[in-house]
Amino acid sequence: MSGDLDLLSLDASGQLALLASGRVTAVELLKLTLARHEQTHRRLNAVVAADLERALERAKAIDDIRARGGALGPLAGLPMTIKDTLDVSGMPASSGLEAFRRRQAEDAAVVAQARRAGAVIWGKTNVPVMAGDWQSFNGLYGTSNNPWDVSRTPGGSSGGAAAALAAGVTALEIGSDIGGSLRVPAHFCGVFSHKPTWALTPQHGHVPPKPGSWQEPDLNVIGPMARSARDLRLLLSVIADGGVSPKAPPADLTKARIGLWLEAPGLPLDPQVRAVLEAYSVELAAAGAQVEVISPPVDVETLLEAYLLLLGSIVGADMPESQIRRMELMRPAARFARSRGAGPFSWAGTVMAYTARHRDWLAADAIRARLRREMEAVFEGYDAILAPIAPSTAFPHSQGSFASRRLKFSDGGGAPYITMLGWIALATACLLPATTLPAGIAADGLPVGAQLIGGHGTDARLLSLAQAIDENVRGFTPPPAG
Repeated sequence: MSGDLDLLSLDASGQLALLASGRVTAVELLKLTLARHEQTHRRLNAVVAADLERALERAKAIDDIRARGGALGPLAGLPMTIKDTLDVSGMPASSGLEAFRRRQAEDAAVVAQARRAGAVIWGKTNVPVMAGDWQSFNGLYGTSNNPWDVSRTPGGSSGGAAAALAAGVTALEIGSDIGGSLRVPAHFCGVFSHKPTWALTPQHGHVPPKPGSWQEPDLNVIGPMARSARDLRLLLSVIADGGVSPKAPPADLTKARIGLWLEAPGLPLDPQVRAVLEAYSVELAAAGAQVEVISPPVDVETLLEAYLLLLGSIVGADMPESQIRRMELMRPAARFARSRGAGPFSWAGTVMAYTARHRDWLAADAIRARLRREMEAVFEGYDAILAPIAPSTAFPHSQGSFASRRLKFSDGGGAPYITMLGWIALATACLLPATTLPAGIAADGLPVGAQLIGGHGTDARLLSLAQAIDENVRGFTPPPAG
């Protein structure tokens, strides 16, 4: 290697290859990683808790096993951080709350799987309180910043994770997503993520819900974040309950059929974001993919009404009252019944619901089941749908109530903050996989991501397509040195 910087700029697969070849030891790689963290921490505040003594012991043990020729797992010796909504032994998930940080905890299910695969887990990355925002700040650890522009958010709720990845502080992360929490930070920071098909990965040890719960909450998923699509495949193969192989070859782009979905009533999009996605689609077509502009694959008004009720029924269950007030959550029963017969859906005055009568939840679930069936027909004609993730690029820090926040667009327009839920709703409500890929840089100099949405249970095929795009069209671009 020409230097330490080159080593840390490699993706996880590249770093693992060097570990396996003996060109770097696990201890050396961990120390380089910690030096990068120290160098960037004051600026980014991405990794907010660490257990360095045990991480160093773990790295030394892996080096010893490798020196003896012993069997090692696929992540052996790789330093990793974990989103602070997942329990790690010695570093329980705080989810931004001091009371949760003080308790004892075992590894979350996915963390245990990563550790068994040989990962050296050394730190926790910042989140909003109870993962309830598209920014990552809380009273316990403070505010995380975007490495592309520290005056802007890296996103949420996996914001610290995305910032650490983009800055080279970590090469792999485990995040979660119920309202875009894997996709939005990856989009804002220019990295990769994969929201799996619901229930592909176990949720035990994720907070929320409250610590100790054995629930597998509706909508929520746990998935990988990385700087390459091949790394997403690798980590998902470790944490998923079967069905994903990291060794399958990338897809043949000349056989890929992609539906390009860029507009729908009620889903705003900054013109500069749209311009990047349109240019990206041209690049895909030039690489041999069949790209076809499509209309909304389902009725968006119906989707949003059902999704908001399903989502709100979950997120409010364990949310502190202070966060509920910040989000200005609404009781949905009357709204849901009214909206179904009250004309076009409007984001005005809408945040999300946090309680629901069971019959209203059942009505929303029935709508969701119908939409899922409609999506099955859509995927008979396309391998994936390419769509925006958020209405805008990363926005400046804004920590007032949700109602006081507003997204500003490059053409002078804008949209309510809650419209951040719009473009991510389809994959979440219908329990579909969605891979985030870097699509380019907008006119404001910030990254734009695209979500590649696949059919239910097609995670392996979707990631194979994502890897082909990553390696043949466009991959990760590091942020400018700051």
